[in-house]
Amino acid sequence: MSLTTGTRLGPYEIETVIGAGGMGEVYRALDTRLERVVALKMLPARVARDPIALERFHREARVIASVNHPHICAIYDVGEYEGSPYLVMELLEGSTLHERLENKGQPGEQVIEWGMQLAGALEAAHARGIVHRDLKPANIIITARGDVKVLDFGIAKLADGQAAAATTMAALTDVGAALGTAAYMAPEQVRGELLDQRADLFALGVVLYEVATGRRAFSGATTGVLADMILNRAPTPPQSLNPSLPQPVAAILDKLLEKDRDLRYRHASDVRADLKRALREVGGPPTPPTGRHLAASAAQKSVAVLPFRNLSADADNAFFSDGITEDLIDALGRIDGLRVASRASAFRFRDLAQNLQDVAAALGVGSVVEGSVRRAGSRLRVSAALVDAQTGFQIWSDRYDREMADVFEIQDEIVSSLVAALAPALLGDAKQAVRRPTDNLEAYECYLKGRHYWHQRSPSTLKLAIQSFERAIALDADYALAYAGLADSWALYRPYGWLPIDACRPQARQAVDRAMALAPQLAEVQFAQALHLLYFDRHWRASEPFFDRAIALNPRWSLARAFHGIALAGMYRGEEAQREAAFSIELDPLSPFIHGAAGMTAFAVDDVEGAERAARRALELQPDFLMGVWLLAIALDDQDRLEEAEEMLAQTIALSRAPVFVSMLGKIYGRQGRPDDCAHIETELADRRARGEYIPHACDVILATGRADVPGLRRALQGCIDEETTWLTVRMGPGPSLETFRRDPEVDRLLDIIYDVSD
Repeated sequence: MSLTTGTRLGPYEIETVIGAGGMGEVYRALDTRLERVVALKMLPARVARDPIALERFHREARVIASVNHPHICAIYDVGEYEGSPYLVMELLEGSTLHERLENKGQPGEQVIEWGMQLAGALEAAHARGIVHRDLKPANIIITARGDVKVLDFGIAKLADGQAAAATTMAALTDVGAALGTAAYMAPEQVRGELLDQRADLFALGVVLYEVATGRRAFSGATTGVLADMILNRAPTPPQSLNPSLPQPVAAILDKLLEKDRDLRYRHASDVRADLKRALREVGGPPTPPTGRHLAASAAQKSVAVLPFRNLSADADNAFFSDGITEDLIDALGRIDGLRVASRASAFRFRDLAQNLQDVAAALGVGSVVEGSVRRAGSRLRVSAALVDAQTGFQIWSDRYDREMADVFEIQDEIVSSLVAALAPALLGDAKQAVRRPTDNLEAYECYLKGRHYWHQRSPSTLKLAIQSFERAIALDADYALAYAGLADSWALYRPYGWLPIDACRPQARQAVDRAMALAPQLAEVQFAQALHLLYFDRHWRASEPFFDRAIALNPRWSLARAFHGIALAGMYRGEEAQREAAFSIELDPLSPFIHGAAGMTAFAVDDVEGAERAARRALELQPDFLMGVWLLAIALDDQDRLEEAEEMLAQTIALSRAPVFVSMLGKIYGRQGRPDDCAHIETELADRRARGEYIPHACDVILATGRADVPGLRRALQGCIDEETTWLTVRMGPGPSLETFRRDPEVDRLLDIIYDVSD
């Protein structure tokens, strides 16, 4: 069925045809509800009558919809028009990889960059049990921004043991398929065997070989010749076709193209990790700077923005002055070559009367921005000054008197003036660094309130954060940052066991999907997607590509680095995890939360002494910091310093009698040989559960660990699986001692399920 310009399919209005193929025509269309241009794929009527083709079409919709990844084409909707189904997808502006190559090889850095993005896309799909089975340059778009997008999961299958017809070379020949598809098949696919993710990795090798050399790895005039090439013959060494190709990249291609899949890469994450290492070896982006490097460059290329003082008559307007400060930090942090002290570190000096030179020394910066906000009715006065930390002299200052409606222009002017006042090497178009999140001022104020409450991290303030973000969204339905904040708020309920998964996952999922649809280019949105997967998804390892993307968009964001470190620790990648944790502390040395997160990372990789050091540093910065008190307690417990641990847990419970914290005290009693006290804790939790309070099964895991009750531990772990308790709660509560119970095969099996360990 061909559609003409102006045809309406529900809310979608056809603009023009943009492509056609065996599986249907693709049109550029307008979603009239959201004023968004989309791609609409219509299944031809003749194919719609074919049950197999129709099932393939619906499978494509389900498969794409189940994977949300920056390098996979997103699906928005499905529908039916005059008996023919259609799906609505992200409209991609760019060209196919096949069109981009034009028989020319690319530099090694480009092979690595595209390879890392493709591996990340496959990693996300494989984490969902999905094998693409048709990865080739024609199914890969290079967008106008240079990003990779994988298309056409239409013949993908769920790799869960379901019976599914293999797409073999013979089958392709039977339906007259082009040899271009067959040329990217793995040997096991040619032989018609059942496939797993390693078939996609072979295809990835073939694609990257073509990127590197401009030539296909396998070619032949007939299917028989092509099959023989794939099954029995090695491709021409890529370095003989592209002498500048770095040896590490050639080695990766060689391993991807192993004909024996048992010798091939097993996981896309391994491919991506090797490509990262290759990038360092060929002189790619530098590794994160050390503290010495930061100090050396601080005098000329570093700045801290201190919290702007609220001079308004209404003390409740403090959140607004905080918002001005945060926006300046965010905007300046987007300027290449300028190091900006993090929000958490800078805000520690909000109420402290200290010399600016001492503040700059503590933050490791060479200059400081200070200012004030005075708001009276609809009038706003913002004053700001840039001070040289060494001399104490003002480099620049200015004052802005505006109506509240002009607040965004004020931010633009301040950032532009600051950049112009810094070293000539930093000059540029400062307005490009300013991100205008919304044009609705009231929505903007609600968003600032939401983030203010979110940073406090308690059940009561999370409720206020959610209300603020929801109000912002009600005022501006396309406010991507508000959706990201809403998703982050619902996500924080999970690791602490404050709510069951069904009470927060749907809301978080809806918010993060909306944020990704609106502004996937924002670091905060990518982080929200990563956090959602980390805390809500059984296959939580799929969060890593989104952490990577958030960090690529904002490399000096300590929060993303810290959470990435926690995720890496959960994957038993201890060295990488510790590096991320250390770098997050370099970026934000005065944040109690960052030190606490680093301690969690250390604890999860069995560096208990490191966890203790991090906890004590967090408590030096904030003595009543709940995460720090709890972290110190479990670190002391794991070092068999039980009396000290009991004392710290008593302090923890004084701050919050959350079930997980209470059960940890019960664990200490069990380890101390105090059965009556342990039983008292169990009775309390049982009574609270009977009254309807959510008591996660992780509490039962913690208590069973303290009593060394293996049968009870088995039951508790199965309970965690049934209620989808987040892996982090299970890992952190009992601590590394839980691993000692893996000698029991059933405990070992259950922990592997919770930790998403697959082989």
